[in-house]
Amino acid sequence: MGDMLFLAHCVPFATGNGDESRGFHVLKHLAARKRIHLIAFADDPGDLKRKQALTSLTASRSIIWRPKPGLGTLLRAFVTGRPAHLAALDDALMRQTVKQALGQRAIDTVYLLSSGMAQYLPQRAQHHVMIDLIEPASTRSQAVARTGAGPARLWAAREARLLRRHERMVIRRADASLVASDGDALSLRDDADGRVRVLENGIDTDHYDPKAAYRQLEPTGMLIIFAGQAGGERDIAAASRFADTVLPHIRARYPDARLAILGRTLSKAATALARRHDGVMVVGEVADRRPWLAAASVVVGPEIVAGSLRNGLLEAMAMGRPVVASRAASDQIDHAGTIRTADSVGEFADEVLWALAHPAEAAELGEAARKRVTWRYHWESCLGALDPLLRWQPRDAAASDAGNAAHG
Repeated sequence: MGDMLFLAHCVPFATGNGDESRGFHVLKHLAARKRIHLIAFADDPGDLKRKQALTSLTASRSIIWRPKPGLGTLLRAFVTGRPAHLAALDDALMRQTVKQALGQRAIDTVYLLSSGMAQYLPQRAQHHVMIDLIEPASTRSQAVARTGAGPARLWAAREARLLRRHERMVIRRADASLVASDGDALSLRDDADGRVRVLENGIDTDHYDPKAAYRQLEPTGMLIIFAGQAGGERDIAAASRFADTVLPHIRARYPDARLAILGRTLSKAATALARRHDGVMVVGEVADRRPWLAAASVVVGPEIVAGSLRNGLLEAMAMGRPVVASRAASDQIDHAGTIRTADSVGEFADEVLWALAHPAEAAELGEAARKRVTWRYHWESCLGALDPLLRWQPRDAAASDAGNAAHG
């Protein structure tokens, strides 16, 4: 049995954002079953420091610096007719490193974290190929195309169209294709001959445990945590709508209530949001989200905007916090009634106000949420779906076995 090459668009990191955390736990699960060689991009200086933390899980590690895409990437994508997502991940050093690994290592399986990494596969790869689309990049672009305006909307529509074409192509090339939700699977299965499987994102319920040891925040009034990240455009747009429409109703009753938005990268829109509202705190990267979640009176997920929001809801549930989320967001989680749902401004305000006015009942809801997520979304429970996909024969051997069976 050969080794596995794990190609990732980001450095796997246990408590990182959605893709980083998923990559880490998938890598950890697979490392118990195969010898792994990791090659990953880093676009944040902190990522470069995490290489050594992966030593115990990998036989070799190559982390390649990739600057954040700029105007040149967009122009190159436009001229070549490629999606900007692929152009941003196109790197000569990565190509060379992958080629060397495939040529020098006894690799029989390639795991791709994100469809953008498929461009590094050889044209006639004889390896067992597993592609993890997570939330397909085309889906993210489609969401921007629906809600954006002007040139940004047109560009997002172009990106979504080209990415969906690319995703269909790589799904046909792969032996197994994975996505994080049933909705994404349904959107791709018509073109995938049933090869798309759901691998749900889990949560490290041992780490996100209200009884674990972590630094405590000093209580300073009622704290509302936004479940998404401060770096994503859609997350900030959702947080802005909540701050503009719902938060004033809450602060009219509780003037010391504040909305906190956590995230690694603070966009201009995020900092503008903090300046616009006295009751909004936009916090930069935090080494540990648990103190903030533990201090929260309630965690809100006003829209289904991206994987980061779903992960944030799972983190809050694991920490035993009461959660109020839109029906679209809560439908992404099998919560068995442990999330309070709302859609309109009035409904959201009423549900958040209920949590603030009834702390004992809200705490009971949070305890029920932790029990539910510990049973349903512990990472090992989710990752068991990977194991059958590793039982693979080379294509020529499989064809030979099928031929023998037909003539037996």
